[in-house]
Amino acid sequence: MTPPTPGPHDDAERDVAAVVQQDVGAVVEGGVEPPDHPDDPDLPENRGLRAAQDAVGPPDLGTRVPLDRARIIEGAIEYVDAHGLPMLTMRRLGAALGVEAMSLYRYVPGRDDLLDGVVDTVVDELFADPDVHFEPRHGWQDYLQRLAHGVRRIALAHPALFPLVATRPPAAPWVRPPLRSLKWVESLLRALHTNGFTSVQAVVAYRAYTSFLLGHLLLEVAQRGVAINAIDDPDGSPSGDPLDLVEFPLIVELQPLLSLDETLTEFEESLESLLDRLQTMLDTGSHHLPPTGFEEHAVDLPQTGI
Repeated sequence: MTPPTPGPHDDAERDVAAVVQQDVGAVVEGGVEPPDHPDDPDLPENRGLRAAQDAVGPPDLGTRVPLDRARIIEGAIEYVDAHGLPMLTMRRLGAALGVEAMSLYRYVPGRDDLLDGVVDTVVDELFADPDVHFEPRHGWQDYLQRLAHGVRRIALAHPALFPLVATRPPAAPWVRPPLRSLKWVESLLRALHTNGFTSVQAVVAYRAYTSFLLGHLLLEVAQRGVAINAIDDPDGSPSGDPLDLVEFPLIVELQPLLSLDETLTEFEESLESLLDRLQTMLDTGSHHLPPTGFEEHAVDLPQTGI
């Protein structure tokens, strides 16, 4: 169902007009910008999916989709894809689904729970991506390349939602975006562990990898007209009950390492690496940056959208 355009009568519920340019996930005037490279294989429209900026077609007259938690969350994703995150309220979502807002609270206690469900659902799209492997089949480099492109496809499919993935309180305090799923963090750490990385090396690689993904993809969605300069939950407090981590033994084992704050070191090391590459480009007279360690070990992937 096509989400209704927010009207002036909704302003009493949440005055978003003054902050729409600042709020996370806000779509700037003119909507989500089209990609500079329309043949990009990671774009949803090039994978047989609906582009994020396209409205969802209305259902047939007289057709009513049964309401449940999954349908509500999918409706919220569709609404944010069309209008931006700050415009999402329970009232507007109810109108988009053809029900009263109070009907939603039977399945989602409130907006925070709704947003948690949205993040979980969006990240879980990785499980349905045929080009992403939950376990490394062709080595850790191939695994990381596929996972990176899978996360990028999520960002391009839901640019207005990706900043939410980056800013919602994590499931565990040492889990870093954009891999908000404990299952995927465990998968990544185990992929490295089983391919010769020590615990320290695995955590260093995990931090560098997530920093690369987050920085690159936030800039990419910002270039497409999505605001990323504020957080949805300024308190940053986790919602819900503490999680049982018994199914994630490697995360528990590496918690002390994962909890360390190495952000400054990571920034300086990344900057130093970039400067070294620029110096090499200058010395050789090349017009291209030399490859990084990841690119030196890259493998050719099948032409399946990666």
